[in-house]
Amino acid sequence: MELIKTKGYEKGTEVVMILAHGAGAPADSPFMKELAEALDQNGIPSARFEFLYMQKRRDDGKKRPPDRQPKLLERFSEAVDKVRQEVGTECLLLVGGKSMGGRMASILASERTGIDGVACFGYPFHPPGKPDRWRTGHFSQLTCPMLVVQGTRDPFGKREELVEVESEMSGIKVHWLEGGNHDFQPLARQNSSQRHLIFEAAKETRHFVDQHLKR
Repeated sequence: MELIKTKGYEKGTEVVMILAHGAGAPADSPFMKELAEALDQNGIPSARFEFLYMQKRRDDGKKRPPDRQPKLLERFSEAVDKVRQEVGTECLLLVGGKSMGGRMASILASERTGIDGVACFGYPFHPPGKPDRWRTGHFSQLTCPMLVVQGTRDPFGKREELVEVESEMSGIKVHWLEGGNHDFQPLARQNSSQRHLIFEAAKETRHFVDQHLKR
């Protein structure tokens, strides 16, 4: 398995994050690169990997739908084992990702040990336009802290909609990016930018680590 590592990634670091991509874009997409760099600047080095369906797409150029959940989780778990072996047992290890990648990170953290925290960037709480199909049932099985950074305009889950799953969100920290959509793009009239919101997401992740994951 090949990992795309940021400059701060090295054996002996205090914390590292494994970042998984979303359903439609690879690990080296502009969003993923921007997010990884912003996290690194906030003292959270990261390693990105690709799910097998995306790796196949890279090999032959043919678009494919995501693999089924067990296969996605198996690949993610392999990344966790590889990174843990490289950084050692004293390093705080977070799993996270963009959209589907963040969802898989949270499911993985509810099923296995060796994970210290979860950070999701644009969590797909439900399919757009289908707020009755919640993807939060596993949250109660989490044994580590979890952060969700969500744009206030994200069609996959808005602030007012989360009231319906308030009980399942107990213990999960949510940080809202004002005006951001699913890709953290703000409104044109805002005095902001996607880069600014991504950096805000990374800064909030650093705060989350400091407040909830310090050993």
